Amino acid sequence: MRIKNLNELIETYKDFPEKGIDFKDVLGIMHEPEVFKELILKMSSSQIIKNAEAIIAIDARGFIFGSAISLQASKPMVVARKPGKLPGEICEKNYSLEYGESSLSIQKKAIQKYNSFAIVDDLLATGGTVNCVSKILQSKNKEVTGLLVVVELIKLEGRLKLDFPIESYINF
Repeated sequence: MRIKNLNELIETYKDFPEKGIDFKDVLGIMHEPEVFKELILKMSSSQIIKNAEAIIAIDARGFIFGSAISLQASKPMVVARKPGKLPGEICEKNYSLEYGESSLSIQKKAIQKYNSFAIVDDLLATGGTVNCVSKILQSKNKEVTGLLVVVELIKLEGRLKLDFPIESYINF
């Protein structure tokens, strides 16, 4: 199976986590190691990654892709976590989702020695989560080199809320 067939590995769950939401599940990619490997090699060679000192991966599925990209690209990885998941001194920001509100946290110590970050997540929908991470980084005078996502939900126009390069590998 080639990378161009990635969309065959994405399953849609209607009305999850709420009625009216069509949840795109990327976990099927992990069931095909060769496809996963090819995707990680492609993502790791992105100029967005090359221009960054470090990667910041978003909780939770972003961790899967971010850690593999970090290993392949030999770049350090930092995590942006959901509320109450990180110890130590943190930077935190609230944001809106398609179906509610939440917040993300980043350990201050984890981003201290890096000036530029590539954001990695599984999916771009409305852009709220990525915008939240970007705002945290910018508030600490850090640069965002861009965003890498496996799936982009084009009709939700999340890309329009972001002012940096975006690469997505499947569009719905």
